[in-house]
Amino acid sequence: MLRILRPATARLLTPVGRGLVRLGVTPNTVTLVGTAGVVVSSLVFYPLGHLYIGTIVITFFALFDMLDGAVARASAGSSAWGAFLDSTLDRLSDAAIFAGLLVWLIGGGRDETLAWLTLFCLISGFGVSYIKARAESLGANCDVGVAERTERLILVLVAVGLHGLGVPYVLAAGLWLLALLSAVTVVQRLVETRIRLTEADRTTTETETP
Repeated sequence: MLRILRPATARLLTPVGRGLVRLGVTPNTVTLVGTAGVVVSSLVFYPLGHLYIGTIVITFFALFDMLDGAVARASAGSSAWGAFLDSTLDRLSDAAIFAGLLVWLIGGGRDETLAWLTLFCLISGFGVSYIKARAESLGANCDVGVAERTERLILVLVAVGLHGLGVPYVLAAGLWLLALLSAVTVVQRLVETRIRLTEADRTTTETETP
């Protein structure tokens, strides 16, 4: 669903990107500011138990970080370094969100089960991203999975934000669902990568065989 919405989102963000370019803002600046905002707000608001306001602030900076692509398109300033920086800092943003939540669950939240679940979501999220990056470095397309980064981010932020408003059971439900979807995505990407790399090896062998 989110893949279908991306072209429409890109069109909506294009005028904003052009405006930022006119102000002299670069894509990498947008990436750095967005990441810094997410990391700082995650590690300040969540550990203190300010889950709702923290989610609002994190969401603002996460949406701001989405503008780097629009700025790059408007300025024709996309580069390999910019793509690498954006992907790397996305991992740091994700880690900060789950780390801040984990600290609160261990401390004020006092929920050991959800703390372990949060840790699993953090680790599996890194696994999802790493498998894709490693597969593509070997020449295998691995753009599959039921829970890519955007879906995982929306799910955890909605669950935490609603919990901050006092909605019962939503945090547990959100984390259990996220853990399940992340695990499924890891398996999907492992299987997809194995298929593609095996096919590539077979094609290479057949080509080399006289």
